[in-house]
This record gives sequence, C-alpha cells and structure tokens, in this order.
Amino acid sequence: MSYDVLTMGRVGVDIYPLQTGVGLEDVETFGKFLGGSATNVAVAAARHGRRSAVITRTGADPFGRYIHRALADFGVDDAFVTAVPELPTPVTFCEIFPPDDFPIWFYRYPKAPDLEIKPEEIPVAEVQAARLFWATVTGLCAEPSRAAHHAAWQARDRAPLTVLDLDYRPVFWASREEAREQVQAALPHVTVAVGNLDEVDTAVGTRDARAAAATLLEAGVELAVVKRGPDGVYARTKDTEVEVPPIRVEVVNGIGAGDGFGGALCHGLLAGWPLERVIRFANAAGAIVTTRLECSSAMPTTEEVEDFLRMSYALRFGA
Repeated sequence: MSYDVLTMGRVGVDIYPLQTGVGLEDVETFGKFLGGSATNVAVAAARHGRRSAVITRTGADPFGRYIHRALADFGVDDAFVTAVPELPTPVTFCEIFPPDDFPIWFYRYPKAPDLEIKPEEIPVAEVQAARLFWATVTGLCAEPSRAAHHAAWQARDRAPLTVLDLDYRPVFWASREEAREQVQAALPHVTVAVGNLDEVDTAVGTRDARAAAATLLEAGVELAVVKRGPDGVYARTKDTEVEVPPIRVEVVNGIGAGDGFGGALCHGLLAGWPLERVIRFANAAGAIVTTRLECSSAMPTTEEVEDFLRMSYALRFGA
C-alpha cells in the first residue's frame, strides 16, 4: 500500500520548559517531546487516520532511538529514518511567554543529520506513489539535502498534492535573499505552497496575502495558502478564493500550530473537501495546538477538530 502522506525534512527532540513566563535560565523542569516540522506534520496526519511516513535522519544516539520509538507510538512509519553516526540528534529548546512570544533555540551543531539526506537515499517508488508528498524549505538550506529534495520532486513530476511548506527559519540561512533564491527554484516543482506572512515574503517578496498568492500561482503552484495569524487564513486557486477568520483561543504555546494546520490540511485535501471546508478545518486544528504545551503529542484527532469547530460556531453565533 502507498502512503497517504509522506513527509521529508526536519526531526529532533523538543525540550520544552514546564514553567511558563520565565527565561530558560530560571526554568527548573522540562518535558521531552518528538519535534521537527516535517515530522510533526506526519504525526498530525496520522492523528487524522492517514497512513504516514517521514524521510529524515537522526544521530546514532539515545535521542535517535527515542525518535524511532515516538514515531511508532504515533503510528508514523519510520522505515525511511536512518542514522548518521558522526552527528548528534538535534535538540530544540523554547521559552514560553504567552500569548505571542516563543523564542526557539535550535541545537543542530555541527550539522543536523536531517540535512545529510542524500539523493540516492530517496525511496523513489514510495515518493511517486504517495497520495501527498510534503517537504519544507528548511531542507533546501544545505547540501546534500537540497539535491535530495530536487531528486524527490523529479520523481514526483508535479503529481497532484506535492506540497512545499515555506517554513523559513532565518537561523538556517545566510540571508533571506539566499532562501528566496532556493524557494523560487523549488516552486515550479510543487503544486501546493503554504506559509505565514513572513514565509511568503521570503518566497515572493511581499507580505500582502493576495499578492503573494497570485505570485505563487504565477510560479506554477495550483493552491496557495497564506496564514495571516490574527487575521485568519487566505487561500487561492485559479478559480477559487477563500478567507477564513481566526479562532480566538487562550494561547499556551504558539509553536507547532503551523504543523497541526499542515497535517489537517493534508487530511482535508486528501478527503477532497471543498477548499473552504479544508481551510476551516486546518485553521481549527492549528488553534487547538496553541492551547497545548507540546507539538507532536498536541496534534488533535479529527473528532477533536470537528467538536472544536462546532463549539466555536456555537460561541460565535449563539447557536
């Protein structure tokens, strides 16, 4: 059987403080969670019942063993997760200052194993057969990962639901301009692009959601999704425009919301729902994740998202 969702990119261990509102220097206890954007999306899709796998690499160390175990616990196939013996599994710390300040500290030195994915290691048959293939911009920041991504896209040959998560993290790049060059080289190979305002600015040079979506479509993308934070979500195809308002929640940790959105987006697209329903569902999933501390284990099930949508509708309209 082919995978519903096959992702490729970052993996690691999130070490999150169990105290909020204080800097790391004052935190006394931490929780350990599976992390990494592409990995979180695979987990989120699995929570919606999708057969998921991730292509990535870890260190040959205890944290690498933990990643394999956590993936199995979440129902994500680890068949394409291999070790790089000479590199440590990355860890990521964050500080939590709700509602909107969540500094992230990446420890990916001297180089992250997930940037050592080689073109010859791509499972070509599985990439071709996957109903949805999801990759991130972070994977383009260094070789051989960059070449491996292009090898995967060549295998996909612009098959429907070839998704690029614009996922721009300045710490991984020498400059925004360098990242923009790599994103623009990638866009002709994908059919869906999704990102927040800063990420679409990196991709196409504007923070205007409508203009950015139009430019993404001109680059060959068939669906552009722009997350506008407190202004909701804008999505566009050649024939359809959708605007979805934000859902007000009490934020615990904003990190991981985009990955919850991504996994739900995968589910809705695979289900063949109308675009507005897909975006509303994904928006609600992302909102749920912000109300929880962790990322991977915070990903909601389909039932949780549907219940949340019904509750939000009732609160908004008094139904």
